[in-house]
Amino acid sequence: MTPNLSFTTGDAQAASAVLTASAAQLQARGRTLWPPDRLTPEHLQRHYPPGGWHVAWTDATATSEPVGCFCLLTSDPPFWPHDPPGEALYLHKLAVHPSAQGQGLAHTLLQEAARVTVLAGRPWLKLDTDAARPALHHLYDSFGFERCGQRDVFGLTVILYRLPVRRAGGGLG
Repeated sequence: MTPNLSFTTGDAQAASAVLTASAAQLQARGRTLWPPDRLTPEHLQRHYPPGGWHVAWTDATATSEPVGCFCLLTSDPPFWPHDPPGEALYLHKLAVHPSAQGQGLAHTLLQEAARVTVLAGRPWLKLDTDAARPALHHLYDSFGFERCGQRDVFGLTVILYRLPVRRAGGGLG
């Protein structure tokens, strides 16, 4: 069951803690996803917009812990070079802290990303993921994302996904 959560934006330090813990767990299982040097707060602040970070916290007041994160970009030319401005928000670095895995939090994070996309007035939430990550494909497929292509970027083959977040009535897709 998903715990009660609150979300903050702009906290690269907390995002780094979640990403680093998640990456370390994956690496221990032989499934390296992100190089550790790209998960430091300094790297995240240098390469991602400060307001793009969204961090999920347990609602435990003074003992609140960051349990999930993602970053939203307003453009993503390397992966989506032909998208017109304002068409989408682009999801990067979705992660769930190992202490909070198995509770449905990944879907909660995706719901929050879709909600923020609607509030931004964008019709699409888009992302890319490594073509060799079937567990991630299952996550995005099960949430309702549609596969819409494949690209080779930075020496990596990725699957492109998109989720319509606005219907004619203005609700989530």
